[in-house]
Amino acid sequence: MKARKILSLMLVLCMVLSLTCACAKSETTNTNGTNSNTGDNADNGDADTAKTHIVTDHLGEEVEVPYEINRIVVCGLWPMPSVITVFFDSADKIVGIPESSMTAAANGLLGELYPEILNASTEYAKGNDINMEELLKLNPDLVIYNTTTPELHEAFKNAGIPAVAFSVNKWNYDAIETLKQWIALLSELFPENDKVDVVNNKSEEIKKFVADRVADIPEDERRQAFFLFNYNDNAVITSGCSFFGQFWADAIGAKNVAEEITTDNSVPVNMEQIYAWDPDLIFITNFNTATPEDLYDNKLGVFDFTSTKAVKNKQVFKMPLGMYRSFTPGVDTPLTLLYLAKCAYPEKFADIDMIEETIKYYKEVFGVELTKEQAESIFDPSSDAAAVYLNK
Repeated sequence: MKARKILSLMLVLCMVLSLTCACAKSETTNTNGTNSNTGDNADNGDADTAKTHIVTDHLGEEVEVPYEINRIVVCGLWPMPSVITVFFDSADKIVGIPESSMTAAANGLLGELYPEILNASTEYAKGNDINMEELLKLNPDLVIYNTTTPELHEAFKNAGIPAVAFSVNKWNYDAIETLKQWIALLSELFPENDKVDVVNNKSEEIKKFVADRVADIPEDERRQAFFLFNYNDNAVITSGCSFFGQFWADAIGAKNVAEEITTDNSVPVNMEQIYAWDPDLIFITNFNTATPEDLYDNKLGVFDFTSTKAVKNKQVFKMPLGMYRSFTPGVDTPLTLLYLAKCAYPEKFADIDMIEETIKYYKEVFGVELTKEQAESIFDPSSDAAAVYLNK
């Protein structure tokens, strides 16, 4: 009897020791038997226990990023704060944004819907120049920066900050494709918030819808469009064939009058050239303060557009300002495509109510509910949103 009790006690002791060892092991290792606190890539183990994972950014750099990201700083990628905010339907994670992003947010719908973004710092950056000391004060878990400043990769790496590069021009300034790629990379960074399918499907649906409607327009009847990107004391700035204006014109079945210009990004032109092009349409971006009325009333300083067909026929349109300036890629890109197509060919899109489409789009894609007044404000932007660019 005594021997049986001793044997029972020994069995109980063995079970306790086994459980203790198992618990200790589960606290210190993941499924690969490696320490979960060392930042092992979740692709090689269990994502529930790994602290970090690897993503490949648009520079082709493999970056180890934490799964838990609560503080994000954006450098030099002006539309990105708005994209991140709508992606989460919250600006709580954003602690630093560029000055240009802040100006758009403060004078557009983004700041109204998400006022917390107006508390983000802009002090760490002046254009593409980064004050690392000020940035470090923000204690970021992640920095998002532009591929046009690849030198920042080493700077952030040396500072011990996970930094992921996003591109604006890798897809030949195709705003739809760029938005899709941004959402794909954000969904890799935040897999629990994956929005790849819903954004891709809606973007392609609208792109195809527009393409189908304008497909039968004869080449000689396609409208001639000029993009007034910006202006200064010396020149008007537009888009040649290697900037977003070319994408917008092609996508709506129009012709970019400046497509002969091959210079990358925005390019200056004089009024003599604009008179020679004599565009049917003028689209004014929110990177300048001009309005259609300024062109109609000849209030653009030395730049007199009154002799152009676009002004004579009252065919000048200000591009939308939703969550950001819509000339660039952003969450408003599919809506911008639909709006520009309706401006160019109103008879082909007479059945499209932009306010209804805008409310439906935000609800279906991002779960954001806009009022009728908020949707209308996107197509009646404040010139103050471009004040930061005045005469630059």
